[in-house]
Amino acid sequence: MEYRILGKTGFKVSEISLGTWQVGGGWGGSFDEKEASKIINSAIDEGVNFLDTADVYDDGASEHAVGKVLKERSEEIYVATKCGRQINPHVSEGYTPTVLRAYVEASLKNMQLETLDLIQLHCPPTKVFYRDEIFELFDRLKEEGKIRHLGVSVEKVEEAMQALKYPNVSTVQIIFNMFRQKPLEEFFGAAQENNIGIIARVPLASGLLSGKMDTSSTFDKNDHRDFNRNGEAFDKGETFSGVDFETGLQAVEELKPVFGGSYSLASWALRWILMFDQVSTVIPGASRVEQVLSNVKAGQLAQLNADQMNKVKEVYNNYIKASVHQLW
Repeated sequence: MEYRILGKTGFKVSEISLGTWQVGGGWGGSFDEKEASKIINSAIDEGVNFLDTADVYDDGASEHAVGKVLKERSEEIYVATKCGRQINPHVSEGYTPTVLRAYVEASLKNMQLETLDLIQLHCPPTKVFYRDEIFELFDRLKEEGKIRHLGVSVEKVEEAMQALKYPNVSTVQIIFNMFRQKPLEEFFGAAQENNIGIIARVPLASGLLSGKMDTSSTFDKNDHRDFNRNGEAFDKGETFSGVDFETGLQAVEELKPVFGGSYSLASWALRWILMFDQVSTVIPGASRVEQVLSNVKAGQLAQLNADQMNKVKEVYNNYIKASVHQLW
């Protein structure tokens, strides 16, 4: 495992880490604490030292599973969680210092921690990024020893750029993959200038970039890949990165011949993200131990060559850019 510095936090984190949205259950499956423990422990065994969770993942079960594993391990593991998505309706007016403080304290209790290494605003409405009092709260929480650092998780590049204006923001979590390349244009350079750690999420476009799906693929009715394709429940950019499923499949077929050998397209998709030095860590999810092991192996691949990088860009421009680039 290779490690990179997570921006202003100074944390030296595994370049391939673990996102826990579907840990222990998968999208649509019931939560299995034993399976969650196996997945998280296997990631740590492979050198992962950064875990990304959220209070809304499986109604707190994901956080609880992370906290339980931390009690059993001796390694230094950095934990990032998120707050704000419980607000309903999910509008800017629902975000108040009092509400967010309560969420932070609930996460501490749920994971049995005294301090959160990183707390992230969880894709709040755009207006929240222009409200100073929200960001000032986290200065107070840091003074109280409840958090070490603040980050934001965003849907749009505009939100990421606005977040950089707050000195206490140390990290930005953003969707970045072969099908979502807009962050490269402006944000990556600005983040580097401001010493901001970039956490790349949805690296496989909800599985599209695994190369294992086709037009006959079906999903559980409780899986967001079934019910949220048009943004019915939350931002559609979280589902297949906002890419039309059939169009995405066509693009994947163009990508497959670019990467030969015994490694999967998923591994190369993760390796592509790591080609960008501004990225501190990428956080693929896993619903099975085997997926963890596959994800970690991606870091061992050789760098992509110029022809491969150009082909990925070409496929993006030809199939994806027109429908997603301007939306996020």
